[in-house]
Amino acid sequence: MDVNVAAAAACAIAGLGVGLTAAIAFRWSEREQNRSSRGSSGKSRTSTSSAPVNEPALPPGVDTVLSVLRSCAIVLGEGDEVVKASSAAYAMGLVRGGAMAVEQMLSLARATRRDGEIRQVELEVPRPGVARTADPLAVSVRVAPLGSRLVLVLVEDLTERRRIEAVRRDFVANVSHELKTPVGALSLLSEAVADASDDPEAVQRFAGRMQIEATRLASLVQEIIDLSRVQDDQLLMDPEPVPVDELIAEAVDRCRQPAAAKQIHIASGGVGGLYLHGNRGQLAAALGNLVENAVNYSPPRTRVAIATRRISSAAALGEADGELIEISVTDQGIGISEKDRERIFERFYRVDPARSRATGGTGLGLSIVKHVAASHGGTVSVWSVEGQGSTFTVRLPAGQIPAERPPTPLSTHTPATATPLPAPEARS
Repeated sequence: MDVNVAAAAACAIAGLGVGLTAAIAFRWSEREQNRSSRGSSGKSRTSTSSAPVNEPALPPGVDTVLSVLRSCAIVLGEGDEVVKASSAAYAMGLVRGGAMAVEQMLSLARATRRDGEIRQVELEVPRPGVARTADPLAVSVRVAPLGSRLVLVLVEDLTERRRIEAVRRDFVANVSHELKTPVGALSLLSEAVADASDDPEAVQRFAGRMQIEATRLASLVQEIIDLSRVQDDQLLMDPEPVPVDELIAEAVDRCRQPAAAKQIHIASGGVGGLYLHGNRGQLAAALGNLVENAVNYSPPRTRVAIATRRISSAAALGEADGELIEISVTDQGIGISEKDRERIFERFYRVDPARSRATGGTGLGLSIVKHVAASHGGTVSVWSVEGQGSTFTVRLPAGQIPAERPPTPLSTHTPATATPLPAPEARS
């Protein structure tokens, strides 16, 4: 009996030990699971909370809208970090190293983040990659809140628009001034004629002056009309074959009288039978302006040479291989300084204002040449040395020769007594 009791007691003690061991193991396992879940959830919360700091999420659809905007787009986060920026913003130097590079725009963004107000201003920012002394970019900046934490900065480049507006203002002012001069002269001369009605000699003299001023006014108006037709530099819609020989003949005939008065010989030479493809009137006006300038700015008893040749566009312009017609007008005139060479194709710009007034120049001739060349898919360039003369070279795409008019093999008109000039290819 005592043996059975002892055995039962031993079994009870062993069962109690197993139960305690299982309970302890269960509690330890539960504690470990809770600890690991707290650790993983803590990491998850940490990564989740840190994600918006590093890269805030844009509202749905904003990324797509920003990608199609014409303006530069920059999205700033809570810490002024750049969350999103268009490629144009980097190209303009507005964003560098993941941060806004223009302090004025950053200040606007901070103010908008504080009060939620939309702001729009016009600023001048330095050009990217150039010296600080260069002309800055003119931009329009619009800053608006984007949600509760982000700020959107839109930047539009106004530099080209400002330049066009300045050119237009200058053009209007110059036209007004140029028109005022002959109109005022005609008004004074008409009064002088009226006062000298009893003096036939004075009337004849004043009438001659009135004719000169009227011619100058008509020339100015015509050149303004010509410039308005070609200033867009758009390619021609309905071009036609234009013989170069006839253009040269017209230009020489146009300047024959002033050239004869100064004993200036106009010589033409080069390859004959060449054709251009374009507007005959515009091409004749451009070449006539070049020859007229050469005569006006040359001293007496000198020579003006017109040379033509066919060249490869690959060699001349670095483009796909094709044929160009090159027309060079060379004079032995006063030449053009390096400073003036950069501006001679501007409207109303004159190298020598006093000489331009004496010859009736309007300052629009070379500008018309530049736009005519551009509208015909070509270029115009100048070589010049002060005191040695100038060479203006126009390169235009070659046109097809009509079947009924075969090309002339060679056309030259260079007198043996003329003073030799450098070859156009060496001067251009």
